[in-house]
Amino acid sequence: MKSIYLTGFMGAGKTTIGQKLAGKLRLPVYDTDTVIVQDMNMEIKDIFEKYGEKHFRELETKTLHDLPVSNAIVTTGGGIVTVQPNIDWMKENGCTIFLYADPEIIWERLESDTTRPLVQQKNKEEVMELFKRRLPFYKQAHITVDTTGMSLEEAVDAVHNTIKTWSNSQH
Repeated sequence: MKSIYLTGFMGAGKTTIGQKLAGKLRLPVYDTDTVIVQDMNMEIKDIFEKYGEKHFRELETKTLHDLPVSNAIVTTGGGIVTVQPNIDWMKENGCTIFLYADPEIIWERLESDTTRPLVQQKNKEEVMELFKRRLPFYKQAHITVDTTGMSLEEAVDAVHNTIKTWSNSQH
């Protein structure tokens, strides 16, 4: 099976859903942010501060290309889709799933999160604007799953069911 790429805005649940989904499908899960932190031996916010966003996006692209393209779940950073070749690469090498969550719910999850450099210095309106700017990139995914109002288990089941449907349509 081709790899499954979970995309979506910060706080959409990519990492949490990806981990549960990996257990359900008995596949390894790779989180691009975690791999970058391990490779650089630095936290994401420190990479942003020291090297800037452009360098971080380059690290994301390299990491994406280094991960398996079959029998794996890859959870991505929220901004990986801002580099169009990354979207194209994921779509060519696997099934891309956009985890949509209502922006108000996302804001509730993010407003006190100090680990996300693109949120730390922004107010709600600025974060909502970033969400709107990225939405057309996210919508290029093969599948969109709206997780708004779902429990974790419901979201995992919804993603799992869409993968089965997508996988069957590929044969």
